[in-house]
Amino acid sequence: MNWCILIPLLVGLISALLGYLLGRLFRGGNDDSDRIAKLEADLEACKNSRTSLEADLKSANADLAAALASGASTIPFDAMAAKAVFGKKIEENDLTIVEGIGPKIQELFHKHDIMTWKALSECSVNKCQSVLDSGGDRFKIHSPGSWPEQAKMAYEGRWSDLLKWQDELDGGK
Repeated sequence: MNWCILIPLLVGLISALLGYLLGRLFRGGNDDSDRIAKLEADLEACKNSRTSLEADLKSANADLAAALASGASTIPFDAMAAKAVFGKKIEENDLTIVEGIGPKIQELFHKHDIMTWKALSECSVNKCQSVLDSGGDRFKIHSPGSWPEQAKMAYEGRWSDLLKWQDELDGGK
């Protein structure tokens, strides 16, 4: 028999056996079924959480519709519904939720006693523009055409409508 063929075969066999044993040793003998089961459980928990959030949002929308139908003068702020839509914590009457309004513009509105979404929703576009003009040239690039309507949606808790509209807007325009 030819030793030139036998030696590589023997080295290959020993290497394969050693690789298998080292693999079992470092992997700890765990198979992927445990990992898959954990991931499936996590996925199920996420689905349940989403279902719960959607139910909360529907309930909040129903409460809002009832409040609007009854002619309530103030609409209660639902932070959970806002977070469910925007994916982040929303503070009540934070004007920066309006597309195109940042912290500096919010300060301008606060200086003109426009502190709430309701107050901003009741402003005319001309009033918004005059507030911007009072801040100087650095605010000339902003266009407040949609700000009162966005603020109205926030005040009324119409978060899904607001987010959809903001996705269509370009910097508040």
